[in-house]
Amino acid sequence: MKQTPITTVIGSYPVEVNTKQVMTHYFQQQETSWKPYITQAVTAMVEAGIHMISDGQTRDSFTTIFLRHINGIRIRDRPEVIDHIAFNHPIVLDDYTFVKHLVPKKTQLIGTLAGPFTLMKTCIDHVYNDEKDLAFAFAAVMHEEARHLSSVVDMISVDEPFFSMEMPDYAKELFSTVVKGIDKPLRLHVCGDVSQVIPTLVDMPVDVLSHEFKATPKLFKGFSEHPSKKNICLGSVRSDNQRIEAVDEICKHIRKAQDVFGDHIVQLSPDCGQRMLSPTVAFQKLQNLVQAWRQMYGG
Repeated sequence: MKQTPITTVIGSYPVEVNTKQVMTHYFQQQETSWKPYITQAVTAMVEAGIHMISDGQTRDSFTTIFLRHINGIRIRDRPEVIDHIAFNHPIVLDDYTFVKHLVPKKTQLIGTLAGPFTLMKTCIDHVYNDEKDLAFAFAAVMHEEARHLSSVVDMISVDEPFFSMEMPDYAKELFSTVVKGIDKPLRLHVCGDVSQVIPTLVDMPVDVLSHEFKATPKLFKGFSEHPSKKNICLGSVRSDNQRIEAVDEICKHIRKAQDVFGDHIVQLSPDCGQRMLSPTVAFQKLQNLVQAWRQMYGG
């Protein structure tokens, strides 16, 4: 049965943070309430018409959000592994529980997690002295995070940008460790130029592959040379510049993708997280994405 794609996001969304207030809370050793910022991001995504939203990743970068709360990590100029990695407590569960009660019932949630390989590459290691061992330590922690998060979201997405630069021979086993036993659909997002690792990507144990097709259109050729029945989240507006793509341009992009993937396009999204865009530009890009979806699929 043909499946109509939905619109979604990759993770981050730009919000207007009261920096002075956050710094005051920090120096007074008070915890900042991020609910107003999460509300900003979620409200914008919902008002743009996005079907499946995230929490906006407003607290920090997509890796540091997690690293700040994992046992064995010290945050300085770069995160440092100073003891054995261990799960401490659910990190983003409360944010998504808050979002779930904030949005209309028809709006779906995608729970976004930093991938273990990327977490490993982000850190300075003073303990393991072995990249694979450290990556699997992070995988075990993120499995616990995924297990808790899956109770409130409709899909789990693992973000592994470092796979575009280096994909280890244990990548499949590593991803499987994170998602083992998770009973929700799974997405793997890898931004950047993944041309060289497409054969490995299409073999990953995941329901949906997500890539930057708008910024890297040569990926269409790469995937056409390695045909697969893997479902695709089609990056359709760029996240790395402020130019707002017209609806007709997005529709043309989707048609090009249909020639390669046919009915296996199940999600339309920005190329990557939108944190580096202005809130106005990010919102307009999402609005145009939704309008293109309506024109292409009669929504």
